[in-house]
Amino acid sequence: MRVRIGIDLGGTKIEGAVLDAEARLLRARRVATPASDYPAICAAITGLVTSLEAEHGARATVGIGMPGSLSPRTGLVRNANTVCLNGRPLGEDLSRLLQRPVRLENDANCLVLSEINGGAATSGQCVFGVIIGTGTGGAVHVNGGLLRGASAIAGEWGHNHVPWSVAPSASRPCYCGSRDCVETYLSGPGLLRTYAAQGRASAARVERVAARARAGEVQAVTALARYHEQLARCLASVVNVLDPDLIVLAGGVSNLPDLAASVAEVLPALAFSDVIATRVVTARFGDSSGVRGAACLWSADDAADRA
Repeated sequence: MRVRIGIDLGGTKIEGAVLDAEARLLRARRVATPASDYPAICAAITGLVTSLEAEHGARATVGIGMPGSLSPRTGLVRNANTVCLNGRPLGEDLSRLLQRPVRLENDANCLVLSEINGGAATSGQCVFGVIIGTGTGGAVHVNGGLLRGASAIAGEWGHNHVPWSVAPSASRPCYCGSRDCVETYLSGPGLLRTYAAQGRASAARVERVAARARAGEVQAVTALARYHEQLARCLASVVNVLDPDLIVLAGGVSNLPDLAASVAEVLPALAFSDVIATRVVTARFGDSSGVRGAACLWSADDAADRA
């Protein structure tokens, strides 16, 4: 059987999945990300691929969705919020460990590829994909293909500065060396920081904040309302520049109740038009969209040739 393995390298977990020729998910497995240990990350990815192949009984192609991207100048990882990856030859190291070619792509680009192929974005000519999880990333898919840009940074919206109306008086440093990047507010850790700033309580997980809001806790309700506003204002700048048919939200924070609908409702008042046709939706494949898109970096024909 023609099979492809996708790996989604996230800040807190690494997911591996096996897909068949029709991009149906056959099996999946997750392990924790050893986030500050580059050799351990390579070993974890290699172990996932090996175990998935052993379970399935077939050799597969391997595609990897990663934070950041490969520099077109050096081929090394850059701009990853899992900072131990930066400056590393991740593609070369994994190809050597797995003894085959691997394909690497930004995780937001993998999200868009997944949702374009059978997901929530099949009807979009211009799609902006958003990952709001451990970090905040974006990707652009236009007229049938990914838009990478002259410097291969198209869609890197998470490291724009937030609009002045979003940022409170206390500035937030970002791992990239700048301050008040979109990521410092819209990532999971950014939301938790906003929550803590609303009162005395703190929370270790976004899901806990959502549960407290459902229970009527004022601090949580205020933090989530603030987050909805921040996301809408930051996406309004994307709409003004790109005017996409569709914005697809993915990543752990995208699972907040009514987030997509809330953003879609207020966008028309924020963007520069008398009518906003952009739809805002949640990824059809949820947390598995990234790993599915990573597997699809290889075609089914590629998988057959390398079986």
